[in-house]
Amino acid sequence: MTTTPEKEAAPGYRDPGGPAADGAATAPGRAPGGPAGEGPGGPGGEGPGGGRGGDGSSALPPREIPRWMRWVVVPLLVLVPLGYVIISAAQSRDSGQDVQKQAAVRHLTWVVPSELQRRIYQVPIPDGTVHDGYLETNSWDTSEFYCQFTTTAGGLDTFLAQLGTSRAALRDGKVAISAEQSAQVGWNFAVPGHLWAGMSSHQAGDKPDHDITVDFTHADTPVVYVVSTVNFQHGFGGG
Repeated sequence: MTTTPEKEAAPGYRDPGGPAADGAATAPGRAPGGPAGEGPGGPGGEGPGGGRGGDGSSALPPREIPRWMRWVVVPLLVLVPLGYVIISAAQSRDSGQDVQKQAAVRHLTWVVPSELQRRIYQVPIPDGTVHDGYLETNSWDTSEFYCQFTTTAGGLDTFLAQLGTSRAALRDGKVAISAEQSAQVGWNFAVPGHLWAGMSSHQAGDKPDHDITVDFTHADTPVVYVVSTVNFQHGFGGG
């Protein structure tokens, strides 16, 4: 195709069927509609929609949260923490009740007490006993030793003699162990038809006191119940 001199002389002329004349091309970032890259919508490459031509982005209005989402999210924000509080309170209450139950339920250990325990609490259990059981409790000023065993008539006499007393000190019908002490280990001295006899001994200083109750229902095999109490205040002028 023959190009006329007038077309060749026109600056920036580009033949539609071939490459741009004189190697001229549209500079990148400039719109062809005006000088200095001005677009038809305004200077600086601004488009007709008001958006900036530099990055091609436009500001969007904030999206409104659907109403159904507000009805779901807001109650959850309130109810979930409240549920944690309720669960934590219930667990704390149950934990406290479990501690109280464990403190209230005490059981005898069904074995002969150790020689050291018998010496400390001065409970000289005779030989040949059966159904031996004991429980030791301690506090900041008092220690109590609960003990029971079944022995023979001679074994009972030996036990009382080693304590410095005898059967004559036992009072018929007397339960020397208090109801509070009995509840510690589940002893029941209100069983009808049983023959009880008891005595209490008090020793000065730091020696233990003894509350003794004997079940003579079966005279040949009496059951002995002993509570030996060590009061640490005795050594400091206590009673």
